[in-house]
Amino acid sequence: MLAGLLLFGADGATDAAKKKMAAGKYEEAVTDLDAAYQKNPKSAELKKALAGAHFAQGEATMKNEQLPPMRKYPAALRAFRKTVALDPAHAGAKDNIKAIEDVYKSMGRPVPQ
Repeated sequence: MLAGLLLFGADGATDAAKKKMAAGKYEEAVTDLDAAYQKNPKSAELKKALAGAHFAQGEATMKNEQLPPMRKYPAALRAFRKTVALDPAHAGAKDNIKAIEDVYKSMGRPVPQ
């Protein structure tokens, strides 16, 4: 019974986060999933969902034409690094990290931390 409640909690958190991401509310989705994951750190589903939310947030930030490069690339880089911290095999996040770091290096600028 308890396992069912935990699973329901994970499903509820991930479903709510998916709806928020679909509405462009990435920060809210990340915050909610992070809180759920902190309560249940052994949940592979929540960990995967949190990594996915960070990745989606990074993608949205990186492609946001209203943000100047000096704001969007450091923020996207942080989101992609959080993705890889949760999911070390996440190829999309690794590719985006490399692309952003390469841009900074090609300009002779320090890579944001």
